[in-house]
Amino acid sequence: MPIKYGVLKAIPKEFKLGKDDQHLEVLMEVSHSKEKFRLAINIQSQAWPSEVLYLIGENFNSSQITHLQGMAEGFTGINKNNREIALDYVRGRLFDPKQMTPLPNIKPGPDNDLYEKLTNYVQKAIDEEAVIYAYGERFGPEHKEDEYFHFKPGNGVHDIHMNQGNSGNPKWEKDNGVWQDGGLLIQFKDRWAALFLAFQSQSWCTNDDTGYTLKVCSHEEHEQKNTVHS
Repeated sequence: MPIKYGVLKAIPKEFKLGKDDQHLEVLMEVSHSKEKFRLAINIQSQAWPSEVLYLIGENFNSSQITHLQGMAEGFTGINKNNREIALDYVRGRLFDPKQMTPLPNIKPGPDNDLYEKLTNYVQKAIDEEAVIYAYGERFGPEHKEDEYFHFKPGNGVHDIHMNQGNSGNPKWEKDNGVWQDGGLLIQFKDRWAALFLAFQSQSWCTNDDTGYTLKVCSHEEHEQKNTVHS
């Protein structure tokens, strides 16, 4: 896969707004080992349009995620051998992409920007000691302390968003792939919640083998495929 894809299972402890106002930074801790990770979650796109598509809620198909409860805490790499636990916004059926809506990163007023939408759920997870499954790309361990939460060595997960359909910039195109999309699944004591993110510059019509753009089409034009993990 083009990115070092996997899922982190850990407990959220703290969050901060990133220095560039483009990320929400979340401190995570593995219960038994006390190993720390940082989640860098995009709340603004570097490409136009800058508003990120999001879907947050508790009304989604959870049949794909019930087996996650038995997963060991910490980071689990995902490849073809365990792709049944992977996320794919185009090929999976975990949610309806047409329900995604764009939001600015930060905007004056109550509950009207992506930072507030995300932190409302992250704070609930902290308060209730919920387990978060963060899908994305592993970074670190780094040869320095974390720049936000100052634990050593720096360590974490980023690209917690759709990771296919990038085009026009080789820097982002190289991250394209299938069954490697990011997202957050939150396991509360009595329910699950999900947070899915995508950039408006990404296409939802992608090659089934490479994740590269076949043609430009939006989440509203996307016809969800009913495919199996392969």
